[in-house]
Amino acid sequence: MNWKCITVGLMLAGAAALPAKADELGSILTNKTLRCATYADVPPFSSPDLKTREMVGFDVDLCKAVARELGVTAEIKPISVEARVSEVKLGRVDITVANLAYTQSRAEQIQYSDPYYVAKEMLMVPADDQGKTKADYQGQRLASSKGSTSELSIKLNKSEPLTFQDTGSAYLALQQGKARGMVANTMTITKLVNESQVRGKKMRMIDDPMLYQPIGIGMQKDQPALTAKVNEILHKLDDAGEINKIWDTWLGPNTEYKMTRTDKVVPLSELKFDPIP
Repeated sequence: MNWKCITVGLMLAGAAALPAKADELGSILTNKTLRCATYADVPPFSSPDLKTREMVGFDVDLCKAVARELGVTAEIKPISVEARVSEVKLGRVDITVANLAYTQSRAEQIQYSDPYYVAKEMLMVPADDQGKTKADYQGQRLASSKGSTSELSIKLNKSEPLTFQDTGSAYLALQQGKARGMVANTMTITKLVNESQVRGKKMRMIDDPMLYQPIGIGMQKDQPALTAKVNEILHKLDDAGEINKIWDTWLGPNTEYKMTRTDKVVPLSELKFDPIP
């Protein structure tokens, strides 16, 4: 009896019996719900409204716009910074819209959409700090959110990360002198620097960016239909000026961030940047 043939036959039969990966786009359309992970409390991207307690912000509005184009209802699920990849990877949400920067390690676990803007990680220090460039902070302790690209940028700068569950705690550590600086995205740093001029220890932003990073929507791997549809919707929203409109509401010239979006939705391959591990 050829046991080798029998073994191979059983393996092939077992493989054939394994169910195919469910069509995520089909499930979304059938359930008429888009489960969307956003930050739990990181304004202006996603945070509870002080009056209604409903989640509001740039990422929330973008998620709702994608859901609208799909003809379904957006179900917002607030998550921690470090859970942004795992929640979508494990299928607990359909997409993650949470200022999700592209990294090589994340790209091995989840699928990215075409980026809709390129963010910068910036360093904030006390106004009287003598440092001028990010190189001046090598070997120094810098605060950030745990599991974020801010933390990765600190390591890449050969600095020592001091991490917390949220940016508020990281900022408090900087105010208390537990870290020499704090790293976060441009919007967050700009807001905190402005706030520090009237409350607490005055801060300033180092002009030298710690890191450039494309931001996209995260999805499960091996879901070509969902990936294609999300990219199609992002391009449509961009061409219609809706992403700019959402941006201006939360981050634009008439907000405390005073930022103008000049990016366009393009494939990742068309961007020139150094991907981080």
